[in-house]
Amino acid sequence: MLIATLVAENALTPGDISAAEDALAGAGCDALTSSWIEQRSAADIAFSGNARAARAAIEALPIQMDVIVQSSAMRRRSLIVADMDSTMITIECIDELADYAGIKPQIAAITEAAMRGELDFEAALRQRVALLEGLPVATLSQCLSERVRITPGAETLIATHRAHGGYAVMVSGGFLDFAEPVGREIGFDRVVANTLGRSGDRLDGNLVGDIVGAAAKRETLLATLEARNLSIDEAMAIGDGANDIPMIAAAGLGVAYHAKPKAVAAADAAVRHGDLSVLLYAMGYKRSDWAQV
Repeated sequence: MLIATLVAENALTPGDISAAEDALAGAGCDALTSSWIEQRSAADIAFSGNARAARAAIEALPIQMDVIVQSSAMRRRSLIVADMDSTMITIECIDELADYAGIKPQIAAITEAAMRGELDFEAALRQRVALLEGLPVATLSQCLSERVRITPGAETLIATHRAHGGYAVMVSGGFLDFAEPVGREIGFDRVVANTLGRSGDRLDGNLVGDIVGAAAKRETLLATLEARNLSIDEAMAIGDGANDIPMIAAAGLGVAYHAKPKAVAAADAAVRHGDLSVLLYAMGYKRSDWAQV
């Protein structure tokens, strides 16, 4: 059996649920039952039919709500693997570092093209890092304190997931100088990211070791599943850019979070309106089940 979880925080109506049921019927699906997860915020519709057709039909409705379509069997995933920049935090760290260097428009344009899948991620990352050569290392901690903000819902999502026995990994194409403190603040079990090269007290324009790119993100997901003796269906992957597509496609539930078009097309579900707490409802958690952070 499939379930479509509808989420519109404090704005979901019985009429919205009825409209979604009609959309499912129009897509050749058979709506079976509906029930509230949280009154006025989230509801489930159990149905049979084609998951992608169901998602497309409901998302086409002129209603500002998110929909997550998945099998009812594995909705409470045992593993979450998530991107950092523009997913777990609200910014792209490299763009903000470039702002301190006075070259934000130049670097941000490359970032945008890479995230849209128009440039090779690894080559684009090396190009951007090279442009930061000579930036004082102290700027990293300054940027962290002044610019980095946790995405709403991130801490509650990971805290609730772990409180119910889940494991969480943040795997980022960004930098450990940001990922490690962000990962600690949000509560991830493990963090994987790139290391910026240094020459004395300044960045040297290079990366140390292998790049954490699209392939590494997917491999981190698969290796974590193997190490923890979990199946693919027990994994949720969350990201926003083209470099997240391999891990999104490999997971039991791949989620595009306020994402670029290619990532949205590759994902099983897309959060387009709400924050990361949408995924708590998708896992079937009522607000009374959420961890306090």
